[in-house]
Amino acid sequence: MRPHIVKRELFACLLLLSFAFSPSANAQELPRTKPEAVGMSSERLARLTQTLDGYVADDRLAGGVAMVLRRGKVAYVHTFGQRDSEAKAPMKEDTIFRIASQSKALTSVGVMILQEEGKLLISDPVSKYLPEFANTTVAVPKDGGGYDIVKAKRPITIRDLLTHTAGVSYGTGPARDKWEAAKITGWYFADRDEPVGATVSRLAALPMDAHPGERYIYGYSTDILGAMIEKVSGLPLDQFIANRITGPLNMRDTSFYLPPAKTDRLAVVYSPKTGGGLEPAPNPGTGIGQGAYVAGPRKSFSGGAGLLSTANDYARFLQMMANGGTLDGKRILSRKSVELMTTDHLRGLAFREGQGFGLGFSVVKDVGAYGAPASGGDYGWGGAYHSIYWVDPKEQMVVVYFTQLIPAPGIDDHAKLRALVYQSIVD
Repeated sequence: MRPHIVKRELFACLLLLSFAFSPSANAQELPRTKPEAVGMSSERLARLTQTLDGYVADDRLAGGVAMVLRRGKVAYVHTFGQRDSEAKAPMKEDTIFRIASQSKALTSVGVMILQEEGKLLISDPVSKYLPEFANTTVAVPKDGGGYDIVKAKRPITIRDLLTHTAGVSYGTGPARDKWEAAKITGWYFADRDEPVGATVSRLAALPMDAHPGERYIYGYSTDILGAMIEKVSGLPLDQFIANRITGPLNMRDTSFYLPPAKTDRLAVVYSPKTGGGLEPAPNPGTGIGQGAYVAGPRKSFSGGAGLLSTANDYARFLQMMANGGTLDGKRILSRKSVELMTTDHLRGLAFREGQGFGLGFSVVKDVGAYGAPASGGDYGWGGAYHSIYWVDPKEQMVVVYFTQLIPAPGIDDHAKLRALVYQSIVD
């Protein structure tokens, strides 16, 4: 063979090898298919497309992304409306959303990873890892007003936090005055100029709303878990989640704060205007509107409500759960941990009609009592910016719906989404 041909072929081989081992070449995307190949109807899914487009036409939503997977394949994606209406920037699949409480699922998985590594047990008292929780108190309302502060009947466990039965609210309970004085109220952390561990340490000294294990109370539980993960793992929460979850799952656009190069992909948050229509949500005081995800202190990693993500990324995370803890050859959890997380743990405590709560997810127990299309065993949750997701193991289905609307009074898109996804199943 001639020397110049040998050199040319050698260069071509080296080029192919460099491409094969580059991050972009190895980036595995979720496989896509026609709806009919997985027992769904394109014609019926068109009803969902028309309905979602209608919310934009009626100026009730600026835009969003809806994605449906069945049997591990993407059967439906619809990007509708605009990421930024004023700039006339269209919504795209790679648009980045604030996912708020959808962060809780990743943090909860992080706890289970540590249990699988033998570094903790979810039955452990939280004080084993965060000693400031050794002697928590509870505010008990008094007849005629006010409250007494009493010692908690037992220590808060990790499982109490995972199931939101630790008695911890968002600072809205009987001792609200003390929580407000400590400047720990509301779910938003992105503007905090202190690490989450420092906030949680101060939180531990405040009176809780109920004794551990006695009531379902939604609040800072998952943020406490995030601080605990930092203590147990020795890593900041953002690094732990990147190393153990988002990195292995190739969730390239999921982070607590937005990298500067991605600022033009962040969706604008909208709020309803008086009299109809939408306007960009303001940033009053707490910064909950557009938020401090770009130019904030970037110090507080809120495991309960701090992440940004895309529909594609979040679908990868959920498909891992649907697969029993693995995706594309990367095992994040064991199948038994996934089963434990998606089983009701409330043991009769009041929650939602037809639903229980597992370790980070709500779980449908009784479809009739739930009163909407579903399967027993569905699990999911949502976020304050009006995003929602669920996994239906029986139907082998994953649904992700991202939009940015806060507050969202009187809009029925979540219910329509569920009805129109299930009516498209035809097998």
